[in-house]
Amino acid sequence: MKVRATVICELDRHVLLVRKPRCRWSLPGGKVEPGETTAGAALRELQEETGLDADNLLYLMELESGGTRHHVYEASVPNLEQARPQNEIIDCIWHPLETVDNLSTSEATRQIVKAFRRRL
Repeated sequence: MKVRATVICELDRHVLLVRKPRCRWSLPGGKVEPGETTAGAALRELQEETGLDADNLLYLMELESGGTRHHVYEASVPNLEQARPQNEIIDCIWHPLETVDNLSTSEATRQIVKAFRRRL
């Protein structure tokens, strides 16, 4: 099973989503490297994909979907408005939490966002 660190950044009931070329929208995150903690992977992936540095992470949940175990963190980031696509990411958007289902996303992204909305 693949292990992934996934990050939620929320601002005014909008969530930060990223997209690689010819791919669906997703939450920032990626593979946990050997010897890396899931929290370390979450911080690294957020910085690599959006240029954002988190002050703090809150572990929210674990979700298994499609052969991947997602370790989901909420990031506290002081400069959220400065998110910019980096590296393999071609676009990032702030999308309303309530309408993420209207986008082309994975089932895992929809489930994570739905669970996150319930805790707000």
